[in-house]
Amino acid sequence: MNLFEIDGIGWFLALLPIVAFMYAAVGHGGASGYLALMALWSFPVSVMKPTALVLNLFVAAISFFAYARKGHFNSKLFLAFALASVPMAFLGGMMEIDASIYKKILAVLLVFAVLKMLGVFGKESDQIKDVPFWQGLLAGAAIGLFSGMIGIGGGIILSPVILIMGWGRMKEAAAVSAAFIWVNSAAGLAGHLSRGITIEPQAYILIAIALMGGLLGGYFGSIRFNNLVLKRMLAFVLIIACAKLFFT
Repeated sequence: MNLFEIDGIGWFLALLPIVAFMYAAVGHGGASGYLALMALWSFPVSVMKPTALVLNLFVAAISFFAYARKGHFNSKLFLAFALASVPMAFLGGMMEIDASIYKKILAVLLVFAVLKMLGVFGKESDQIKDVPFWQGLLAGAAIGLFSGMIGIGGGIILSPVILIMGWGRMKEAAAVSAAFIWVNSAAGLAGHLSRGITIEPQAYILIAIALMGGLLGGYFGSIRFNNLVLKRMLAFVLIIACAKLFFT
C-alpha cells in the first residue's frame, strides 16, 4: 500500500512533526501520539505497529543516553522488569489480533497517556522501596506482552507503575522506562518481522519527519516553552483519537 495515497496525507505529514515536537518538549518519546495520529488517518494496523516500534528505537535511545549519562539509570530496577518483558514482547509481536480489538486496546492504553499528560501520575513517593523481584517479573511480562501486540515500548505504563508503587524517583523512572521502551520495541519488532510483517518503505520518511520534530522539541522545550499548555494540547489530541478508536 502507498501511504501517500491516503486521503488527507498532507495534513498528516504537517501534523506529525508538530506532535513529535510537543511530545519531546514535555519529555516523552511519543509512540502513543504517533499511533493516535495514524489512527485518526485510518492507517492500516499492519503499518501502524512496526512504524511506531522502529521510531521508538530511535527516540528511546536518545532519551536513555540523556538520562543515563547524568547517573539516573538504575540497572537493578530495569532488570526486574526487562527480564520477563523482552520474551513476552517478542511473543506479543508474533500474535495477530483483529483490527477492531486492536483499536479498542490501543484506546485504553491512550487513556494512560492522557492521565500522564495531565499530571495524574507525576508525583514521586516520599519513601522509595525495592521492587519485589516476582512483582517486577509479573508487571514486566504483562506490559511486554501488550507492548508487542500494540506496537509501543511500554514506558507509558511502566513509568506510572514505578511512581505509584514507590519503586523509584521520577528521573529514575524516566531512565528505566527509556531503556525498557528500547528493548521491548526491538523484541516486539522482531516478533512482527518473524511472521512476515514488513516495514513499508514510505514509513522511513515518516520516521525521519517525526525525529526532526522530536529533536527540535527536546531542544526548545527545555528552555522556553510553557509545558503545561503543551501537555493539555496533547491530551486533547489523544482524547480525540481515543474517541475515534472506540466508536469506529
